[in-house]
Amino acid sequence: MLATQFCGRDAGNRWTRVFSFVVVVAAALLSSRAQSEVRCTGHQALQKPRPEASCQFITPEIFISPDKAIHASVLPVGVSLYATPDMESRVVIRSSDGDTLTSEDYSSPRGVSGHYVYFAKWSPDSQFFIYSLTSSGGHQPWSFPIIVYSRKRNVIAKFSDMIQDRPTLSGDFEVSGPHTLRVTTLKRPGAIDQPVHVSIDLEKAFAKLKPPAQ
Repeated sequence: MLATQFCGRDAGNRWTRVFSFVVVVAAALLSSRAQSEVRCTGHQALQKPRPEASCQFITPEIFISPDKAIHASVLPVGVSLYATPDMESRVVIRSSDGDTLTSEDYSSPRGVSGHYVYFAKWSPDSQFFIYSLTSSGGHQPWSFPIIVYSRKRNVIAKFSDMIQDRPTLSGDFEVSGPHTLRVTTLKRPGAIDQPVHVSIDLEKAFAKLKPPAQ
């Protein structure tokens, strides 16, 4: 009789362990499904905050120079849980050997007043990496700042500094060989109703820029 009671109790414990295991697995599957439904890309604002542990495995977008010597990485660095992580960006320039040459962070403390990279490409001669930005908070939706990295000088500069502080009005731009950049800007500062296209030789433009403060 004792043996029968023992076997019954052991069987009950076994079924309890099996049931507990099934509950744990089911909870893990539900959690995984919920995580997979969270938007992690797309520069999207979210109606509800995503879980703090979400979007842990997002990957950077890497732009390799035509000569394969330099890599430009655009990393999602947004901190707001009410948006996908790519609502703000950091740009990192590295050699093909993995050495970090320079970087620029476009994030903001609360994730609502920084910028993310809208469009990017290398010049055909591999000397300049150009990218446009747009506001993470929707501020000045008509403005798309354009930024240029000079490989020779290892400097990241604002393109507006090369065109008398005029803003650029489109995130799209064209690059022709070897390093001519064509953008949409204003005919003159303040003339918001007079957009024009300008083409700038980036080598000559950088030569005219003041060296950055040390």
